[in-house]
Amino acid sequence: MIFPMLEKIHSTADLKAMYEDQLPRLAKEMRQYLIETLAPIGGHLGAGLGVVELSIALHYIYNSPEDKIVWDVGHQAYPHKILTGRLNGMPSIRQYGGLCGFTKRSESEHDPFGAGHASTSISAAYGMAAGRDLDHKHNHVIAVIGDGALTGGMAFEALNHAGAHNNRLLVILNDNEMSIAPNVGAMSSYLARIITGKPYTQAKDTAKRILDKLPGALDAAKRVEEHVKGMITPGTLFEEMGFRYIGPVDGHDFNHLLPTLSNCKDLDGPILLHTITKKGLGFSPAEEDPETWHGLGPYNIQTGTPHKSQGKPPSYTEVFAETLADLAESDERIVAITAAMPGGTGLSRFARRHPDRCFDVGIAEQHAVTFSGGLCVAGKRPFVAIYSTFIQRAFDQIIHDICIQNLPVTFCLDRAGIVGADGATHTGMFDIAFMRMLPNMTIMAPKDEMELKHMLVTALSIDGPVAIRYPRGNGYGVSMTEAKALPIGQAEVLEEGSDGLVLAVGSRVHDARIAVQKLRDHEQRSMTLLNLRFIKPLDESSILAHLQAGKPLVVVEEGVSRGGLGEQIAAFALSSGWNGQFIHIAMPDAFPAHGTQAEILRDLGLDTDGIYKRLCDS
Repeated sequence: MIFPMLEKIHSTADLKAMYEDQLPRLAKEMRQYLIETLAPIGGHLGAGLGVVELSIALHYIYNSPEDKIVWDVGHQAYPHKILTGRLNGMPSIRQYGGLCGFTKRSESEHDPFGAGHASTSISAAYGMAAGRDLDHKHNHVIAVIGDGALTGGMAFEALNHAGAHNNRLLVILNDNEMSIAPNVGAMSSYLARIITGKPYTQAKDTAKRILDKLPGALDAAKRVEEHVKGMITPGTLFEEMGFRYIGPVDGHDFNHLLPTLSNCKDLDGPILLHTITKKGLGFSPAEEDPETWHGLGPYNIQTGTPHKSQGKPPSYTEVFAETLADLAESDERIVAITAAMPGGTGLSRFARRHPDRCFDVGIAEQHAVTFSGGLCVAGKRPFVAIYSTFIQRAFDQIIHDICIQNLPVTFCLDRAGIVGADGATHTGMFDIAFMRMLPNMTIMAPKDEMELKHMLVTALSIDGPVAIRYPRGNGYGVSMTEAKALPIGQAEVLEEGSDGLVLAVGSRVHDARIAVQKLRDHEQRSMTLLNLRFIKPLDESSILAHLQAGKPLVVVEEGVSRGGLGEQIAAFALSSGWNGQFIHIAMPDAFPAHGTQAEILRDLGLDTDGIYKRLCDS
């Protein structure tokens, strides 16, 4: 399809040169462009479709990059990227060497703050506003946050802080689930325009000056105003936190958005503008199933269905979810917790079979962990399914509320290691390093999908905290049998050899095994390969038994090299008198790029060829 208006947008100046009555047509073109461009590559479609008009209106009224627009999470910033000179790069978004799928400071001056995790925008924006005021500057700062991200406690911490001061800050609540207020229409939009308009503001300021001279009169007037506004708007909470509440406003109607945003520019202090939008608007499959279409791979535009991988083994996520649901059939203690990711973690499957025992706490990882501790005290066995990158947000709770009390919570860390297109913000690269140092913690990583089943059963046999890390993607199609508990802390010998020892864990065991076999077949060198299975406790006796004096020791892990498992094993081997060459194949001390998992593993030397090359050089 041809996009005549959209193709004229090379900068925000081109947008501002348009007439207001041209903007609806531009929005229509942008929606169709996003639908067509993402079909062969996938991406965060639904969120972007929901903020097309809001993005256009913001850049039409405000002056980025002087004015700072901070997008919470950043997955909804595709229209923002198009309007800020990145139209030609959109076919490369989330692809190797292409545009980032989130906002990124190094990518554009129009991205004032990078993001990938939720609930950060208000804190960052308020910091920019406070810094601006310290420098006596006058630019505007806007944070755009979704109603889902507002479930994160950090957002309320920021609201509480910003509302207590008078720095000029606009927070736009992009409400696409009607979770706060359903009263959208002509009256509420009219009220929003009235509340932001100069006559109302001037009258309010005049009344304040008069009433301020009468003891008690100003407080009484405020209570009356809040009572009246509380009856016709849902903003009492935000008003109580110190924000001037405006809305709700139809986030798809330029006749409402443009004058309201324009009026907001003239107001001082912290303001919360409540807009109502529809996620996935303009593409009926995304409108009807916003969870599936939040972020996905390639899809068929005509049929509105994602392209499914035919004949592939089940994913680790699917195996986890089905196994846990099966275990819960015979163990009523088992409960499952997710932080706003029932689909991504697979727990929607568990919820269908055990609806009363599945808890979605919202984007609140800290609460999820401590809540699971309370469930333990009540005699339950919680399984907390959170992506590795997001469990970082609850590090203190894992230590303080779980490990110190030695509570039997099992952390199921999905997407551990390289995740692919989502890049650095979503890469699960730190969990080995920070989990292995915690007292009372047992850590496992499966080499395949059957071993994941064994580890879930094993977790139930451990009376203390457990972490199981497993990668994104499909298993290997191994035979699936009845799951049994593994011997705690015992490694598995996969290959025997006399030319060195290779220790691999989790997702890297398969490629390490191929590399060891290739070394034997091509170089006539044999090395012992241990599948560690347990990161903690470490099977030191098996490692000692297979260490060979003067021979290489190789550790392969899909985690950071600094503070990772390899450093622990090297220290142990040296203290045991071993004196050979040490080779650590892990992620470097740098954040990875985005691309496919295969591309990034190749670049890091963590695929079969990279491991084989390092073995040859040993």
